[in-house]
Amino acid sequence: MNTKPQNSPQKIRVLIAKPGLDGHDRGAKVIARALRDAGFEVIYTGLHQTPDMIIKAAIDEDVHVVGLSILSGAHNALVPDVVEGVKKAGLTDALFLVGGIIPDEDIVTLKSQGVHMVFTPGASLQEVTDYVLKNAPKR
Repeated sequence: MNTKPQNSPQKIRVLIAKPGLDGHDRGAKVIARALRDAGFEVIYTGLHQTPDMIIKAAIDEDVHVVGLSILSGAHNALVPDVVEGVKKAGLTDALFLVGGIIPDEDIVTLKSQGVHMVFTPGASLQEVTDYVLKNAPKR
């Protein structure tokens, strides 16, 4: 599988982050490993990240994709801060993905705030990989 954007030698760079106080990171690690195994360059920030820490990592690493894993229910408070901060810092073409326990009614809100896709339990690793490959910005 080719994970390089067309007309570019750069691999797709994906940041996986766990914002807030959620201490469950198995899903984030599974996604990170699947993306890495598919040939993406993956940066995993670890647990208990603040929006500012995630924004800084996204900018410092010049990522194509910001993936946020949230199981705590704090997605409505944390995700908009990350999306807005990353864009304000100049990474305006980043693809924003959220995974975790997200109620259906909140998915619409998150998408209106700049999230491109929300993956809930049951999404396959192939589905996530294919979405990133198809939708990551071409730089």
